[in-house]
Amino acid sequence: MATVTSIPGFGGELILPGDDAYDRNRAVWNGMVDRRPAVILRCASPEDVVAAVRFARESGLEIAVKCGGHSVLGLSVPDGGVMIDLSPISRVHVDPVARRAWVGGGSLLRNLDVAAGEHGLATTAGNVSHTGVGGLTLGGGMGWLARQFGLACDNLEACTVVTADGRIVRASESDNPDLFWGLRGGGGNFGIVTEFEFRLHPVLGRALVVDLVFDAADGPGALRGWRDLLPHAPRAATLTASTSTDGGLPVVSIGYVWVGDVNEGLGYLSTIRQIGTPGAEHVSEMSYVELQAVSDNPNSHGVRRYSKGHYLTELSDSAIEAFLARGVSASSTDPKWPSVPNGGFQAYGGAIADVADDDAAFSHRRTLVEFGCGTNWVDPGEDDERVSGARVYGKALEPFASGVYVNALGDEGQDGVRRAYPAQKLARLVDLKRRYDPDNAFHLNQNIRPAAR
Repeated sequence: MATVTSIPGFGGELILPGDDAYDRNRAVWNGMVDRRPAVILRCASPEDVVAAVRFARESGLEIAVKCGGHSVLGLSVPDGGVMIDLSPISRVHVDPVARRAWVGGGSLLRNLDVAAGEHGLATTAGNVSHTGVGGLTLGGGMGWLARQFGLACDNLEACTVVTADGRIVRASESDNPDLFWGLRGGGGNFGIVTEFEFRLHPVLGRALVVDLVFDAADGPGALRGWRDLLPHAPRAATLTASTSTDGGLPVVSIGYVWVGDVNEGLGYLSTIRQIGTPGAEHVSEMSYVELQAVSDNPNSHGVRRYSKGHYLTELSDSAIEAFLARGVSASSTDPKWPSVPNGGFQAYGGAIADVADDDAAFSHRRTLVEFGCGTNWVDPGEDDERVSGARVYGKALEPFASGVYVNALGDEGQDGVRRAYPAQKLARLVDLKRRYDPDNAFHLNQNIRPAAR
């Protein structure tokens, strides 16, 4: 491609290889990603996005869209293509009377959390505050408020979208309702969202994070007791469980995150304690905005990462055993626990399941728990071992899975997409893709192909 000095209609920042800002702006969350776009276009308006899309298509270059850059595959970084960086479109406007927030398509979750929190309001918005609003919401959007208010995509009122043919359109229940349906869980397949309009909810009280830590020997009994609490847990509580390494040895943590009345949240602690006697107990109280940033440092940018995920509609004893084994063979005599992937369960249900499955592209509303396993490291020499470990762990849980969260997909390709959506819903998404992106210009995502069924 010839050197680009200007693009018709583009008023944002144009960054080329060799520019001082190039390496900084092509870097994303996963340190394994080291691709080099032909040009980075930092867009300041929907019109800039239109110009960027038209330029990329007329030049025959791949299009990738960057916001938070949290895709484990680094799908926002094209090799030799056009990175459309929405980060400058990050303004958040809150109407506290109408309980609405208008959020720029390049905003991070922290911008939304802080702006809404100033009025005692919030909407479901992930678990890591430097995640991009766009990627999270378009895939569904699980977070600590989901059991009370639904997923992020369930709280959408409207979107402003730049389509593959360079138009700016509105999508809502009354404007382009087919597109609005697909945007709520279909990922970035149908257009580039430059603004989201969310419903907000009063968030009363504060947040609690409760963890009871058991040694590995007591883990199975603790997890079985935790499982039995899932169907009847209060909606203010999101039950959590994890298996990790502490001091070189495996440990199991069970607990919950509570957003609401603190006294009620502390009262639920007596229920959790009935599961067993832990080796340690941690109870932390904080504001909701503080809660949203608790996982920021463990999920910081720049380290190497790989992960797998599943949805489970039930949690059998065998599934618990596989979860605790972490992909380590029972015959292994000396597991290197510090390098074994960690695993976690997060409860669904509540308001998530209140929404009819056909209401949006997001699927698997009857999920009991979401499973995720992940590993992070610094030394590139560990890549094969780390990736293999996570794959083995994910494979061990697959027999118990009912599907997968599209935002948890990595390199599974079309097999993963077919697991994310039931066949009938996927067929509807394919039809939608044909209408809005027949040439598959937006394919650097968990791609819904417009090919004939």
